[in-house]
Amino acid sequence: MKQKGESPAFMKIEELFSVKDKIALVTGGSRGLGLVIARAYVENEAKVYVSSRKADACKKAAEELSAFGECIALPADVSLSSDRERLVRQLVEREKHLNILVNNAGAAWGAPLEEYPEDGFDKVMDLNVKSVFMLTRDLLPLLQKAASPDDPARIINLGSMEGIMVSGYDNYAYSISKAAVHHMTKVLSAKVGPRAITVNAIAPGYFETKMTNWMLATYRDEIVANAPLGRLGTPPDIAGIAIYLASRAGAYVNGAIIPVDGGTSAK
Repeated sequence: MKQKGESPAFMKIEELFSVKDKIALVTGGSRGLGLVIARAYVENEAKVYVSSRKADACKKAAEELSAFGECIALPADVSLSSDRERLVRQLVEREKHLNILVNNAGAAWGAPLEEYPEDGFDKVMDLNVKSVFMLTRDLLPLLQKAASPDDPARIINLGSMEGIMVSGYDNYAYSISKAAVHHMTKVLSAKVGPRAITVNAIAPGYFETKMTNWMLATYRDEIVANAPLGRLGTPPDIAGIAIYLASRAGAYVNGAIIPVDGGTSAK
């Protein structure tokens, strides 16, 4: 019998990093890092809902991931309040609780400073910042129902190393929005931590995704040379941190901004 004050028993690694039977929602889950995260959860026996703006792409992703486990498509444009409301309503109709919310949907817009369009700035900020806050707000009741002190509900926001460092590229709204996501993560972690809900952010560097296609086509050699590890990120790099934050191993991590960039933001 465990004595008072004694440390809890160590868990086996398969228990420590398990997401089995957890229910997750991944926005922007039809491609890129969202698809990688969704697959990591599905393959490790979580039930995963993927959401993205394009219904066909969302359905296709869910069908592909269903080869590895349970995955359901719930298409929605989370930058629109009507779509967010529908997404939340559909989840509430299907599930009694939500263990993991991954706020991954995002956009970038590149243009020289003197020409940077207001509508481009608004689009990026609405999707990357406002929708993250609003969807999190609306899903708190469902997350609360999954929360316990030893195994909190988890909110994982996708930031960026460009929200940590000053980039030399013309992604003004993107960098600003991701810095906002990082601070939002800290603000929310302090607010909902007492409810047994953790809020953390992953700050990726450069990975091979549709969003980075132009950057990598233009600056690949420079980007790789600037990374202390001398390479781009790969799917296991992002899958590993997503599993960690969602599992028992990450249960006491709250308010953290975790760079996954090969050390680029530290240079």
